[in-house]
Amino acid sequence: MACQMKKKLLLLLLVLLVSNLQHCVNGTQQVPCFFISGDSWSDNGNNNNLVTKAKANYQPYGIDFPGGPTGRFTNGRNLVDIIAEHLGFNNSIPPFATASGQEILKGVNYASGAAGIREETGQLLGDRISLDRQLLNLQVTVSNIKNLLGNNESLATAYLNNYIYSVAIGNNDYLNNYFMPQFYPTSRIYNQLGLLGYTPVELTMCGTNSSCVNNIFNAVTLFNDRVVTLVNDFNNNLTNARFIYINTTEITLSSSTSQGKIS
Repeated sequence: MACQMKKKLLLLLLVLLVSNLQHCVNGTQQVPCFFISGDSWSDNGNNNNLVTKAKANYQPYGIDFPGGPTGRFTNGRNLVDIIAEHLGFNNSIPPFATASGQEILKGVNYASGAAGIREETGQLLGDRISLDRQLLNLQVTVSNIKNLLGNNESLATAYLNNYIYSVAIGNNDYLNNYFMPQFYPTSRIYNQLGLLGYTPVELTMCGTNSSCVNNIFNAVTLFNDRVVTLVNDFNNNLTNARFIYINTTEITLSSSTSQGKIS
């Protein structure tokens, strides 16, 4: 059980799955559809109608976004909005909660604030859409895309063979699970597996306790080191797809160091 959990974590924390990605001329849409799984870093409205404290459809969220608050946990666009723009999409990828009709052919965003890889992660905040549930929603979308393409299996396969899937999840499995032993048993069951020690919530919880922050860093570093090996294994064994691991911890540290401080 523990081994399966570790493999699942290592597969899904921060991996971009690119299936036969074709590079196109700058300014054109580079992939037919962009699917997104994740947590509050990527959520763009899936939590709006859930019974949860993890909501962002009110100010000051969205103060710099056209039309105001949307459910994005930021003042403006989030990371996947920017990725979509660079992939050539004219509009942001719609959330699963509202996506319908032909727009799902461009992709769907399944991310949910407070969600994690483990089902119980974030439950203290209320409802959220765990990774397993996000993947089930993806299955619904794929079925609907096949219907839109006339239930033509070969056409649907050819279309979906060129998608890109962004998975950025796992923060809450630490912050709203593993490092809350008073509410969750996870830290007593599993060994330690982004850069979480300097997030606002952890700075608030740890205060000036540097050992608290370092403990989080150490856990995440262990995870990051092992996920690289797993991603390499996937690329060697699953030759019809390409997996890309992005070390946001290193990127953030490098950026912070170049600015002379960590914010």
